[in-house]
Amino acid sequence: MNIDRYRVRPGDRHALTRHRPGDTSALRDKDAAQERLLRSISHLEDRLELLNAQNERALLLIFQGMDASGKDGAIKHVMSGVNPLYTEVHMFKQPSSEEMDHDFLWRAHKATPGKGMIGLWNRSHYEDVLIVRVHKLVPKKVWKARYDEINRSKKFYRKTAQPT
Repeated sequence: MNIDRYRVRPGDRHALTRHRPGDTSALRDKDAAQERLLRSISHLEDRLELLNAQNERALLLIFQGMDASGKDGAIKHVMSGVNPLYTEVHMFKQPSSEEMDHDFLWRAHKATPGKGMIGLWNRSHYEDVLIVRVHKLVPKKVWKARYDEINRSKKFYRKTAQPT
């Protein structure tokens, strides 16, 4: 299965329009999907044990989508065979008063998994730029500064990340 065709590259504004919402990739039916899921979970569990034992890197899985888009179900299925001791789960809802006392990326940085762990985010800090922009909740200079901060953060992590 070529999953690279689903990868969204920076600047590709039309990536999602190239796929039908009902696309099932190479999976013929529900049984084939279930079989693939079980193999993938087994593979993920093996890799997670290595990740934890080496204690050098972390894995962050972000499930981003609209309400009722299936995030919870996807999380349940993907993580069903994974040892919960290796996971840190965070939901990003409306910021708390403590979170509001910091810059908007503070809660994302705080929720980033430690080495040897899987971080699982139900939504992400992108809500803090997407929603406020679409619904015009803050002026352009605010959401534009947030975009710039995200891009600076990405560059920093790319520079400091260890090669795989």
